Amino acid sequence: MVAFEVSSQYGWVVLAAGIGPVLTNFYLSGPVMAARSKLNVPYPNCYAVPGYHKNADEFNRVQRSHQNYLENIGQYSTMTLIGGLKYPLVCAAGSILYYVGSVLYQKGYIDTSLDAKDARYKKGGIVKWIGYLISFYSTCALAYDLIQG
Repeated sequence: MVAFEVSSQYGWVVLAAGIGPVLTNFYLSGPVMAARSKLNVPYPNCYAVPGYHKNADEFNRVQRSHQNYLENIGQYSTMTLIGGLKYPLVCAAGSILYYVGSVLYQKGYIDTSLDAKDARYKKGGIVKWIGYLISFYSTCALAYDLIQG
């Protein structure tokens, strides 16, 4: 059996993995709601239909940027909570990179002057993956330590 003590610094991890996703989601959903209204894509449509909606590509880029966040935040938060047991301050700092990178990812993706394939990373969205890898590494390092006993 392996026992370990949770550092008081783990509070930063709880803040980063518990509150950070909510605040970031609120921020990222704003452009989607604005685009839905501006481009006339009514509920319950998640995406605009090309050929039916005049600005389908423009709306779908905004929606897709937010959807990417939603697809990844669960696994990211889980890794941060686990990896943060070993490296609490590192995971908390990595979370800042992840959330700022998620905003930059969206800003690039919704810029229709950029090619959709690369737009996500043209305005700094790659930073989010640095934060992601920090939590991934931290979780792997903790798993290794637990296996080694």
